[in-house]
Amino acid sequence: MYQFTYAEVVEDSPQEMRARERDALDRAVELLRRAEDAGVGSEEAQDALVYTRRLWTIFLEDLSSNGNDLPEALRAQLISIGIWAIKEIERLRTGAAESFADLVEINAIIRDGLV
Repeated sequence: MYQFTYAEVVEDSPQEMRARERDALDRAVELLRRAEDAGVGSEEAQDALVYTRRLWTIFLEDLSSNGNDLPEALRAQLISIGIWAIKEIERLRTGAAESFADLVEINAIIRDGLV
C-alpha cells in the first residue's frame, strides 16, 4: 500500500497526485485480474478485494471531504461508483458474485480517466 507523509501530499502538484491515484488504481486492476484467474476463493482474490476496498474507502473519504476541489457533480458520480465498488467487493467476498470483470473494468476506466 502507498504511504506518504502529510507534507509530501501537500507539496504535490495535482498532476503528481493524479499520477499516484493512477498507480494505485493500476495496482488494483492488476490484483483483480490475478484474482479473476485464480478464482473467488483464492488468496489472490482476498488480497485484491482487501486492497481495492481500502483504496475505494480512501477515495470516498477524500471525495466527501470539504477540501476536495472537484466539481460537485463529478464528486457525486465518483462517490456512487465507489459505493458500487464496495458493494461489489462484498458480493465477491461472500460468494454472491463470481466474476471480477465488472470491478476490473470500472477501476480501469477510472484509472484511464486520470490524465
